[in-house]
Amino acid sequence: MLTVQDHAQVAEAIRAAEARTDGEISVVAAPESDSYNDVALHWALLLALLPLAIFATFPGLLHWAVSLIHEPWGPDAPPLRLIVIYLLLKTAGAFVVGWLIFRLPRVKLALAPHATKARRVRRRAILIFQVGTEKRTATRTGVLLYLSLAEHRAEIVADASIQSKISGEEWGEAMVALLKGVKAGMPADGIAAAVGRIGDVLATHLPYTGTDPNELPDRLIQL
Repeated sequence: MLTVQDHAQVAEAIRAAEARTDGEISVVAAPESDSYNDVALHWALLLALLPLAIFATFPGLLHWAVSLIHEPWGPDAPPLRLIVIYLLLKTAGAFVVGWLIFRLPRVKLALAPHATKARRVRRRAILIFQVGTEKRTATRTGVLLYLSLAEHRAEIVADASIQSKISGEEWGEAMVALLKGVKAGMPADGIAAAVGRIGDVLATHLPYTGTDPNELPDRLIQL
């Protein structure tokens, strides 16, 4: 969680960075970038198929299991019907148990592939940039620093004028500083350090001229 002091620290870092450049920095922090419910569903479905896979591999185990329930159903109960009912119960039970377990936030986040988390953090960053930063400055000099806390991932998205002058590799130090602070449990320190690095890059390519008004809020936006 980010405290009032954390917000003040980031706001001061934004003001200090923007004092050296005509570029503008917007900072957004989100608890997570996606619900990942589909990840929980996929794992629950895999678990539901596990009994079928086991019985297909070891048919004798299925015969033994059905023989245990054959007597309660009576000697005249069709074995095929018992087998179908047994497999359906096993499959449904495994799915329900899996869904209850895999939908826990930490579990489904841990099971989500790294590539999936990277894509969804990037997608959310672009969406937030399009809504709150893109074309919000007269000279198209806005930069969004987006942090997704649950995934420990971040993205930097820049406006058209900045993209034409600055390559993506130049944001590397900012990303390293940010993620270092987040992984150390000090997200505000990481964000402030990243803002400073972004300011360094912007000051090199878009130095302060005093002619570009401040059009984006100098504060951390926490979703």
